[in-house]
Amino acid sequence: MRKNNRPTTRGRHWLTRAFWCALAALVGLPVLVIVGLRWIPPPTSAFMLGWHIDHSFKNPPVHAKLHYRWSPWEQISPFAPLAIIAAEDQKFPDHWGFDFTAISAALDHNQRGGRLRGASTISQQVAKNLFLWSGRSFIRKGLEAYLTLLIETLWSKQRILEVYLNVVEFGDGVYGVNAAAEQFFGTTPSRLSQTEAARLAAVLPNPKGFSAAHPSAYVWQRVRWIIGQMNQLGGTAYLQKL
Repeated sequence: MRKNNRPTTRGRHWLTRAFWCALAALVGLPVLVIVGLRWIPPPTSAFMLGWHIDHSFKNPPVHAKLHYRWSPWEQISPFAPLAIIAAEDQKFPDHWGFDFTAISAALDHNQRGGRLRGASTISQQVAKNLFLWSGRSFIRKGLEAYLTLLIETLWSKQRILEVYLNVVEFGDGVYGVNAAAEQFFGTTPSRLSQTEAARLAAVLPNPKGFSAAHPSAYVWQRVRWIIGQMNQLGGTAYLQKL
């Protein structure tokens, strides 16, 4: 007697449709979110959520406060974005999310051994801070690359830098330039001086280990270097390239 294959065929069709729907959601949902964040301030970030989780699951739980408040571009001292570019990504106005020269140099350095060196651009760090987690897995790096391309395509350079300044961690539980200016210097982001902005940028490689409020000798050394780079870039007039 001949078997009826219709249920099997229908099952395959359902699985195929489910696969394509899931793929469309996986690809399309980040696009919708990133388009919205082109104008809407992020209410939180993946790193901030991670901070809450880390403190909640400590034994005993740590009831610390996370500091985060959005500041629009117009209310941020121009020294702050300039210091970030000088310290983190001097090719930021010109690349499309990836600095392949820096990536190649980092790979060569890491293959020779010693302390691992990263080569993330500001755009990559925005993608990671907003949506992902810390780590060096291929899955995370692949997601980071996709999100970085979306951010570079859908946002202006000024918006990328504005979001980064607002969500990056400057100290344990201190996220964004608004909270950092208040917590470390008792001022507003619009009144940050060149040196204060450089102190914030200097701690970004290790915001939990370095202090902008009480800089170590090493941090002061980075501050002086960053200020020199800010001046070499042409001062705040450099931001007109964004």
